[in-house]
Parts: sequence; C-alpha cells; structure tokens
Amino acid sequence: MTIITLKGLWAHKRRLVATFLAVSLGVSFLSGTLVLGDTMRATFATIFESVNAGIDVQVAADTFESDVATQQHLIEAATLDRVRAVDGVQRAEPVVTGYGRIIGSDGRPVGGNGPPTVAGNWVDDPGLNPYRLADGRLPIAPDEVVVNRGALSAGHLAIGDRVTVQTPEPAEVTIVGASTFGDLDSSGGVTSTAFTLDGAQQHLLHGSTQLSSISIAARSGVAQTELAARIEPVLPAGVHAVTGEQLTARDTAAVNAEFLDFLTTFLLVFAGIALVVATFSIYNTFSIIVAQRARESALLRALGASRRQVLTSTVLEAGLVGAAAAVAGLVGGLAVATGLKAAFTAFGMDLPATGLTLRGSTVVWSLSIGIVLTVAAGFAPAVRAARIPPIAALRDLAIDRTAVSAARAIGGALVTAIGVAMVLVAVAADTSLLALAGLGSFLTILGVVVLGPVVAARASRVLGWPASRFRGVAGRLAQENGARNPRRTSATASALMIGVGVVTLFTVVAASLTASVSDSLGRSFGGDLVVTSDAGMGAGTFAPDLAHEIGALPEVATSVGIGDGVAQIAGDRVGFPVAELTQIDRVVDLDVLQGDPGDATGESLAVSRTEADARKWALDDDVPVTFVDGSTVAFRIAAVYADSDVMGSLIMNREGWTPHASQDLDTTVLVGLADGVSVADGRSAVEEVARGYAGAAVQDRDQYVEMVGAGVNQVLALVYVMLALAILIALMGITNTLSLSIHERTRELGLLRAVGQTRSQIRSMVRWESVVMALFGTVGGVGLGVFLGWALVRASSGAGIGVFSVAPVPLAVISLVGAVAGVVAAIRPARVAARLDVLQALAAS
Repeated sequence: MTIITLKGLWAHKRRLVATFLAVSLGVSFLSGTLVLGDTMRATFATIFESVNAGIDVQVAADTFESDVATQQHLIEAATLDRVRAVDGVQRAEPVVTGYGRIIGSDGRPVGGNGPPTVAGNWVDDPGLNPYRLADGRLPIAPDEVVVNRGALSAGHLAIGDRVTVQTPEPAEVTIVGASTFGDLDSSGGVTSTAFTLDGAQQHLLHGSTQLSSISIAARSGVAQTELAARIEPVLPAGVHAVTGEQLTARDTAAVNAEFLDFLTTFLLVFAGIALVVATFSIYNTFSIIVAQRARESALLRALGASRRQVLTSTVLEAGLVGAAAAVAGLVGGLAVATGLKAAFTAFGMDLPATGLTLRGSTVVWSLSIGIVLTVAAGFAPAVRAARIPPIAALRDLAIDRTAVSAARAIGGALVTAIGVAMVLVAVAADTSLLALAGLGSFLTILGVVVLGPVVAARASRVLGWPASRFRGVAGRLAQENGARNPRRTSATASALMIGVGVVTLFTVVAASLTASVSDSLGRSFGGDLVVTSDAGMGAGTFAPDLAHEIGALPEVATSVGIGDGVAQIAGDRVGFPVAELTQIDRVVDLDVLQGDPGDATGESLAVSRTEADARKWALDDDVPVTFVDGSTVAFRIAAVYADSDVMGSLIMNREGWTPHASQDLDTTVLVGLADGVSVADGRSAVEEVARGYAGAAVQDRDQYVEMVGAGVNQVLALVYVMLALAILIALMGITNTLSLSIHERTRELGLLRAVGQTRSQIRSMVRWESVVMALFGTVGGVGLGVFLGWALVRASSGAGIGVFSVAPVPLAVISLVGAVAGVVAAIRPARVAARLDVLQALAAS
C-alpha cells in the first residue's frame, strides 16, 4: 500500500500543487513571524549586552511607568562620592540620560518612529561606554555634542554643523564628533546625542547637578553580586544597586514585554488566519480528489485492501504533502521575515537591521503545524474514501455528495444563534465584556461556516442571476454549476469569506475610530487650532515653553499644553494628562458637574464622575499622590466632570506636577483664538512661533481629525498587507477547485462542445462560476465583518470608540475586488477547459 500511495501521489502531483502552495505559504508566514521575533529578541539582547558589557553594577533610582509615560527619579550628586569610596569599586562614572531629538539639515527631527531618541553625557571611561569616538573630538563645552553616525547620515549632518537638539527645549549646539555603537553606526535605529556632563545637566535637567544613574566597574576578583551588596547600604532611599547581568536581563525582559511580545502576537494572529484559510483549501482539495478516485479506492478494496489500509494510504498522502510543504514554508519563512521587516520600515516603524535567527523551536513548530494541519484537513476525506464499498468498482459512482443533512442545518443554526446571542449580550452590557464578545464572534463564524452549504445553492442562484440574465446559456450553466454542489461551493467560498471578513472587521473598526475622534473633538474641543508633532501622534514632544509663547500672542486667547504624567495615586500607579487646570476648560468642554477648574491652584486634580464614584472621592477631598522622587503630596479635587474621551478620567494640574518631573514634556498644544481673529490669521501667527520648535505642526480641527485618520489608515494598510497572504491562499483555493472540477467534468464539457458550445462560451461559463464563488465568499465576509465590527465597537465604547461607522466606500471596493478576484482566479481553469479536445473529452470515463 505504501508503494501504491507513493505512485498515486506522483501520478496526481499536479492536483496537489495548490495544497502544497497553501500549506507552504501559511507555514512561511508562521515561521517568518517566529524568525522575526527570535531575531529581534536576539538583536535586543545583544544590544543590551553590549551596552552593559563593561558595567558590573549600576546605581539608579526607582522608575514609574504607565501606558503613556515613564518617569525616573534622579540621584543626588553626593551619592557618586559615596559609591566611589566603597571597597571593591574600580571606577564609577556619572550618567545623565533623557529625551533629546536632533534636528536634521532639512529642519525635521531625526528618528523617533519606534527606536528612542536619546541624549546624555559622554562617559569618559571606554569600559563603561558602549559608544566609541569614530571621527572628530569629544565635547569640551556645554554647547558641543557627539552624535552617532547613523543619526548624522539620516539627518544629512556633518561635523562642524550648528544644529538644534530638542531636550525638549531647543538647544543650539555644534557637532564636534561622530560616534559608533561598537562597530555599528546605530544601535537598532537609536539616535544618540552626547554632551559634556555639565552640558547634559544644563540642557536635560535644567541646570540641576543630579544624575540619572552611576555606572560602576569592579576591581579584579570582586563579583558583581558582592559589589552590589557592598554598595547598597550607602545609597539613599529609593536608589538601588543592580548587577550588570541583572540590568541586561531587566532591559531585555522590558523590551520583550512592552514591544516584542505584542508584535509577535500581532503577527501570529494573521499567520493563524492564513493557516485557517489554508485548511479550507486543503480540505476541499482532498475531498475532490477522493471523490474523483472513488472507483480507484473501491478497486483497492475489491483486491483485498482493508478500510484501515485505504484510510492510512490517504492520510499518508496528506502527511507527505504537508511535510514537503512545511519544509518549503520553513525556508520561505526566512524571506517572509525579511519582507516583514521591510514592510514595517516602509510604514515608518523601524526595526533593528540585523541578520536572521532561526531557532530549533521555530523549526519544530513550523514543521509540526504544517504536517498536522494537512493531515487533519485531509482526515475526513480519507475516512470517506475508506468507507467506499468494493462493489463501487463495478458500477458508476457519484463524484460527490451534494445533499445537505438536516443535522448540519439544525446544528449550524443553533451555533450561529448562540454566537449572535452572546455578542448581543456583550454589546448590551453596561460593563466591558470583550471576552464574551470574542467567544460569541468565534461561535458566529463557526456557525456561518457550518451553515454555508445550507444556503450555498440559493445564494449561488441569486448571485449568479446577472450572469444568467445577461450572458445567455453560458451564464445559466455557470449559475447552476455553482448551485448543484453546495458543499463544494461553500467550502471554497468559506476560505475567502474568513479573509474578507477580517479585512472588513478592521476596516469598520478603523472607520469607527476615526469617526469617534471626530465626534469627540466636535463635542469636547472648543478651541480652534492644535499643535502636534509633524511625525504623527505621539512621535514627538515639546517644551511647555511652546504653549506659553503661543499664549502670549495677541491673536490667541488660550493656549494649553497637554503632557503625560505617571504617579501612584491612592495606591495605584496610573498615567494621566497634565495641563493647566485654570485654562483647560476654555478649550475643552469638560462638562463640569461639580467645582470649577478655573479655581484650581497648586496641587489640584480634576476627575471624571466614573473615577470619583469608583474611588469614592468627592469634591474638595485630599488625595495622596506619590511621585517617583519619593515625595507624597495631598492633591485637592478641584472639579468633577462628565466622562471624557479626550481627557480621560483624571487631569493633574501642571503646577503640582512640574516640581516632581524629571523632564516636563508636552505632546499637544490646544489653542483658542481671540474674538474676531480668523482661523487663517491665528494659524499664521501660531506657525511663526512653532517654527522655533522643529517638528511642530499647526492644524485646525479638521486637519487634526484627518491626521488621526491618516495614522489609523497607516495601521490599516499594514493590516491589509498582513491579510494579503490569506486572501491569496483563498483565491488559490478557488482556482484549484475549478481546475479539479474541470477534470471531473471532462466528459460533460466535451458534450457541451459537441452540441455547439464555443470555446469562448466555455471560458465565460468557468469565469462566471468563479465569480459566483468569489461573490458568495465576499458578500458573506463583508456581512460577517460588519456585524462583528459593530459588536466590537459597541463592546469597546468605554475605550474611546463610541461611534460606529460602516465605511461604505471601502466596503464597496472590497466587494468589487472580490468579484474581480473571481475573474482572475478563473483565468487558468477557463483556459484549460476551453482547450479540451472534444473527442478525447467525450471518450473520458
């Protein structure tokens, strides 16, 4: 049987090409994702090991982090002398680091789309400094800097240039040297600007003599853990000593948790979608092949083969195809990983440029999933092949079952109803029930797939009506061909339905997010202009001086800078916007319910009604706030406002925040113009001030909404790229189904040609069959995606997506593309069908 299986596999190899490609493409995406994740983990681990290679111990203060901000406490300069006096310390160097973005020769900031933009002091000890001076000299004055070669190249800068560094206050400096990170021009896209110690303290710490950290090298024979234990007792509260190994492990774990794990999960979702779509194609291919080889299987049974042998033969065939495809997919994954890196770079999200890392676990997972997936998809057809009785070899046998069982109809309807009910319950609930909505969505998709054959015949007749009406006999035949085998039509279209459904889901969510931002600004933003970074939302920051300078203009009535803060409030570490409460209500309609933000002074908070109720706070209550510098200050609740999508659940007064911030930064400036000043005149005046802050973009309300939409659309375009493979696999499935069906309908096609059907009509018939299948999947996917998108938007209303938008134009384009894709998928099958020799076709059995 093994020999028969291998010979049969070789004899039918062309029929299995599509299955091979579907599996290999899906595995390529999977292995490419895993390779990219492993590569980036190895890259960052190497970077951190290089950064910390000469550091035996680092002394640093506590850090507060949230989703929106990070604040690190500073160390008093006197701590350095105490550390240097500890027995076992060979060298101890002061380190100052912070935000610093160098401005290129074109006036635009360099870097910042992912990798950080760092400024600090040049560490004189080469053993404690991962950077090396490659050209020029070291800085000796506070207004001199050394910049890494990668940043110089990106900004088209050279030694001797006078440039601006945003720290975030604009600092005019001279580039006196170029550095490399070891032998590299850049460490994963990071930009590095190094001042003297005095210069770093002056520009980054507003003249403070404090330090960010202390890097320490141990004397020979002193272990890292031993030295850290000796240093710890001389440190003040909130300052700790960690070994170089601990530092590397902590930095690596942080980048994995905050970025790489999310990125890998994000990509694995799309790899999973591609593999699910491939499963439909595999199942359909083996179902058709088994049906076409029914007489062959029956003959094997008549010659003495047992059911187990027939089953094993078919499963072995699937396993061999899966193994070969998985190996090809594993190799292709290396190219996919390279392509994914290029795709992220093209969309402005730079990833470290290094070689690829292929781990054993990636090989095992890729091969296992490829083989198991193919065998699992081919198992049900194999069971049907094993059940063919020996007597079937002596009579005609139906190619495939076309009837749909009542159990399928009832079961599919029941699963769909349960899924829809769960989704509606999650939507109607007052609290967020995303897990319930997710489970309901899965059951809904499963139910729709199960119900597919039940509705396929009727749907094919409806969707094929235009062909029947306007394309004559060929159109009517195409309509009936799509309807006469609903199981096959549904299985083929379901793959496309899932891909289109996910595309539609993301399209609806993106449109709803943009519409929600527009609605929130329309309801809440009472200003006229917004100043943000020209690199996009969250890509740049400004000094609070920008808001003050704009506010001093005669054309401006109110100018409020919005920053991000983090602190421990009532025992919980939370992030929040920072703004001048006395001014914020003039440009943002907070819908104040109690108190008056205009009366806020010093240490004050404004909180939403939901936050106040949850924490049992009341107006004028004192709330303990602990900052990263260790101080705990009582903040008075000056106002309670209605829930706000724009400002969140808590706003801290800037006057209370600034004394505790290591770097006080604004991400946005909201501007309200004076009475009688037109938007054009006001904008011109504000732009004049903003020119002094490189990267600042002045926009009106509509342009701001458009910018938010552009950012969402950029992510959406990336999603489309990720889903392109799933759509491609689905279209390959349509092509394969048509090709195999043409093979089984050879005699039928010969008869049609014999009674007068032309080659052109044959091609038209096959094309319209493909279009019917593609439209069935596309229409079903669009409907499913709109429903699930609506559910996700409604269930996420508390996360800032309060408006549902259908995005009719993109959905119309998706539907049109589905129809066109059907035509493209039919090109080769239609050509093969039209080229059949009439006599040979009539003689086929």
